[in-house]
Amino acid sequence: MPGFEDIKRSKQVRTYITKADEALASLGYTEHSFGHVEFVSKRAGDYLVALGYPAHQVELARIAGYLHDIGNVINRIDHAQSGAVMAFRILDQMGFACEDVATVISAIGNHDESTASPVNAVAAALILADKTDVRRSRVRNRDMTTFDIHDRVNYAVTGSETYFAEDGKAFVLKLDIDTSISVVMEYFEIFLTRMLLCRRAADALGLRFKLIVNGQELL
Repeated sequence: MPGFEDIKRSKQVRTYITKADEALASLGYTEHSFGHVEFVSKRAGDYLVALGYPAHQVELARIAGYLHDIGNVINRIDHAQSGAVMAFRILDQMGFACEDVATVISAIGNHDESTASPVNAVAAALILADKTDVRRSRVRNRDMTTFDIHDRVNYAVTGSETYFAEDGKAFVLKLDIDTSISVVMEYFEIFLTRMLLCRRAADALGLRFKLIVNGQELL
């Protein structure tokens, strides 16, 4: 049976990821290439491992994380839905079981905050992994004088980590933000919808979502 390693080795998949990121780069978006998808893929799987989900579910989360942004090669708008359709074709042609294809494309089709919903555990893990990937290294523009708010907020994040609370009842996103670059309010201005989505995803996994910024619990 095919698996995650087959997805990573696929020339077709790698080409779509590369071309999708090129399209976003031309529009001025932050990095969405292998750095991002590998980060999301690993984190999504790791979250389900930590929560005791079966290895097969973990594998599906890693696959969904790796493929989740390929729809950007078509258009940024509705990229979750177009990416899910693309993933369906890829996975189906590679011989994945229809139950697994359904789980992965449901997660991909429900990961973008405009239409997202944690419809299953894989989708919830994907949402948490994707929406918490805020870091300086994703900013392409190196001229701070021309930063827009997205560049400024991402560049201001000097430290980012996620973990489960010691009591096992909360998923925590901890950020260190350089407020000389971007004030905390700007983070909420562009990411509040994402944080509320993370709360829904955590809730679907039986957890509470906590956001800690510069040592202060904000959510």
